[in-house]
Amino acid sequence: MAEMTSTKPYMIRAIHEWCVDNQLTPHLLVEVNSKTKVPMAYVKDGEIVLNLNYSATKDLHFTNEAITFSARFSGVSNNLYVPIEAIKGIFARENGQGMFFELAPEETNEIKNNEIEPAPKNISLEVKKTTLKLVK
Repeated sequence: MAEMTSTKPYMIRAIHEWCVDNQLTPHLLVEVNSKTKVPMAYVKDGEIVLNLNYSATKDLHFTNEAITFSARFSGVSNNLYVPIEAIKGIFARENGQGMFFELAPEETNEIKNNEIEPAPKNISLEVKKTTLKLVK
């Protein structure tokens, strides 16, 4: 049997669509690593939160490998590239509802002073509780 594709990019697209359909603002929590292209001045503790609302982005494109788009930071346009494996969560700004993901140890990196350093081998990952509600 062929290896199945990850469900993660499909879940990210679904939560994004849910946010947009409900007039909520989708935000992406990203663990910045060497493959991630984001404005480093806005990275805090190795993470960045990005607004994925259509009004805040240009040319937003989802694939199973990455999310790409252009966005303005302090009035300056930037082209962003966020690999799916670097995404820690997607949620609605207004109520925090969404989905969070556990990153594999080899996918995590620490950012200090805008430099990428490999994470320790025996890293313990925090699992954030989601605030999703069962809809009948």
